[in-house]
Amino acid sequence: MTKLQVRAFLYQLGCFAILFIAGRYLVAVYTGLTGLWIPVTAFIAATLISPKFQAVKTKDGEKLFMKWIFLKGIKEIG
Repeated sequence: MTKLQVRAFLYQLGCFAILFIAGRYLVAVYTGLTGLWIPVTAFIAATLISPKFQAVKTKDGEKLFMKWIFLKGIKEIG
């Protein structure tokens, strides 16, 4: 794995973790779900909402890109 691929993985993991923890709290507090349904619901929501990061080799070198449901198109990250 290249350095940008590792960075993309860590960004994706971090965003998912933040959204999963927030989603789990919100589901536990504001819904009537109990037991295993709380983390399952938070997992599905975080998977759908979290941004996707990918390192791509281009003619200019390797670049990091992000796609998110709330942003139009694909954005280049630094």
